[in-house]
Amino acid sequence: MSNERRDEILQKGKLHATPELVIEILSPGTENIRRDRIAKRQLYAKYGVEEYWVIDAQMRTLEVYRLRDALLDLIAMHAKGDTVTTALLPDWSMSIEELFAV
Repeated sequence: MSNERRDEILQKGKLHATPELVIEILSPGTENIRRDRIAKRQLYAKYGVEEYWVIDAQMRTLEVYRLRDALLDLIAMHAKGDTVTTALLPDWSMSIEELFAV
């Protein structure tokens, strides 16, 4: 959540509004993956999440979905050699290698 919306979103330690960005790390298993890539994406779009990131630790990829016309559309797929940026965090960037560094 952004600092500008912190008081609106977080009240008494609980979320009361939709954050701008949600990051999901895929859980193993077909049902979990289907839930994360389809059901949760639809739910987050319904509530106005601006960006939804899906991290696949096995494939070492990051999918970026952005809200357009009430749908979270895939706008980027990042893999080895890529650098991730977002307008939601203007001064932030991270390489995929950094993301998956253990």
